[in-house]
Amino acid sequence: MALRKRETEEKVITVDSSMQGSLSFKEPVHLRINGKFEGTLEVRGVLEIGESAFVDAAITGDDILVSGKIKGGIVASKKIVLKEHAVVEGDLKTPVLSVAEGAVFQGKCSMLCDVLDTDGLARYLEVDSNTVQDWASTGKIPAFKEGNDWKFERRRIDEWVSAGKVG
Repeated sequence: MALRKRETEEKVITVDSSMQGSLSFKEPVHLRINGKFEGTLEVRGVLEIGESAFVDAAITGDDILVSGKIKGGIVASKKIVLKEHAVVEGDLKTPVLSVAEGAVFQGKCSMLCDVLDTDGLARYLEVDSNTVQDWASTGKIPAFKEGNDWKFERRRIDEWVSAGKVG
């Protein structure tokens, strides 16, 4: 049996030297930084900070894996993983955070998204997702449609709960 090549090869870019500036990727890539980087990083896909790396940057990405040192804020749309030797000084914003024993983190972490989907809001309010769906469909809760899905701004939901309109 012949093995088929993956239709889309993973784009892996490795930076081993010292760089500064702004790196922005519109297409998903797997970026590994093993050297020094200063500036801003915007990565779709995976950003991997190697154990010997030092990054002083504002970082945004999907999946961010840290083994080295970072000074600066990190915003991840999927997850941040701080591995055993990671040292991070800065605020984190991510829906999923994994911190290995031995990792060092100094800063604030926000894991709640500003806009929630139906399941996320159900977990946030500790109710059934069908209840949230009913509230949205009948206009009992502040919501908006994005395609076929209901979306909820956390700030407006917090105001709604504070006003005693739940239930």
